[in-house]
Amino acid sequence: MGISAELRSVLEALDSLSIVLSPLDQIMYSSHEASRFGIIRDGRITSQELMALIRVVRRTGRAQEGHLDLPSTGITGAPSNLRVRVSPLDESGKTLVLIDDVSEAQRVDAIRRDFVANISHELKTPIGALSLLSEAVAGASDNPELVKHFAAKMGVTSHRLTELVQQIINLSKLQDANPLQEFELVSVSDIVNQAISLCLTNAESRKISIEFDIQEECKVFGDKEQLVMAIQNLIENAINYSPNNTKVSITVRTEGSFVEIMVKDQGIGIPEGDLERIFERFYRVDPARSRETGGTGLGLSIVKHVAANHGGVVKVWSKPGAGSTFTFILPTSSSTNDGGGAK
Repeated sequence: MGISAELRSVLEALDSLSIVLSPLDQIMYSSHEASRFGIIRDGRITSQELMALIRVVRRTGRAQEGHLDLPSTGITGAPSNLRVRVSPLDESGKTLVLIDDVSEAQRVDAIRRDFVANISHELKTPIGALSLLSEAVAGASDNPELVKHFAAKMGVTSHRLTELVQQIINLSKLQDANPLQEFELVSVSDIVNQAISLCLTNAESRKISIEFDIQEECKVFGDKEQLVMAIQNLIENAINYSPNNTKVSITVRTEGSFVEIMVKDQGIGIPEGDLERIFERFYRVDPARSRETGGTGLGLSIVKHVAANHGGVVKVWSKPGAGSTFTFILPTSSSTNDGGGAK
C-alpha cells in the first residue's frame, strides 16, 4: 500500500516533513526525517495528541493545526516544539500530516525578546542619569563650580551611552551579516597591532602596559573589521578588570591548523560559578565595577559571535586573585581551505 508517484514527488519537494495515513491509521508514506522525532513506530503514529487531532480532522472534514512539545532525545539533543498541520487528502479517507520543527525559531524569538528587554533596561540608567544631571545643571546655574562638576558627569554618562549604543549596533551587525561577505586573507599580527592601538589611551590612563609576543606570523581567512573588534574587546576587558600599574600580555601561537590569540591579565579574576555565563549578553561578574569602567556587558558576547562567524571558538581560564586568560582560536588560512573548524 502506497501513494501515487505524483503525490510522492509533491511531498518530497516540501520543506515540511510529511506523513500520509490510510483510513485505518496505517502509514502509507512518511518523509525520511519524520521518524527522527519518535512519533512513528512500527508503521504507526505513537503520539496520542497527534492521533486525537487526526480524528478531529476525520470527523469534521476540516484541516486543523496544533503543536506538539517533545522531550529531548539522543538524536535531536534538545526539546522539540513541532507545528503540526493535518488535513483530509482525498475522499477515500486518506489524511495528510505536515510537521515543522519550530524549536529554533522560537528560541531565536525568545532571545530577541530578551535582548530588547535588556536593551530597554540598560538604556534607562544612562538616560535617566542624563536627565537628572541636566536638572542639576539648571539648578546650579549661579554656581560655576557645580556646573562644571555636573557637566563632567554628563560627559562621562553620555560617553557610556554612546559606547552602549555602538556595542548594540555591532552585535546586531554580527547576527544579521553574511559571515562570508567581507572575508579576505588577513595577517594576525596586523589584527592584534590594530586592536592594541585602539586600547592604548585607556591602558596609559591606568598605567597598564601591553606586551605583544607573536611566535610565528600567520594569516587567517576572515573579516578584518570583525576580528579587530573582537581582540579589542578582549584587551579592553583585560584592562578594565586589572589594577593600575599591571600588565596585559598578548601571545599569538599556532597549534596545528589553528592560531591561538591569548590575552592574559593580572586582574581580579572570575569566580568559577560565573565562567559559564560571561559570554551572555549584558551579563556582568561585577556590576558595580562595570559601571565604574563603563562596561556594557556586550563585549564578550561580541567576541563569541565573531569567533563563531569565523569557525573558531573563545575559551577562558580564570581564578579569583590570579587573573584571567582568554584564548581566541581561529583556523589558519590553510585549514580554512581544507574545511577545518575549531573544536
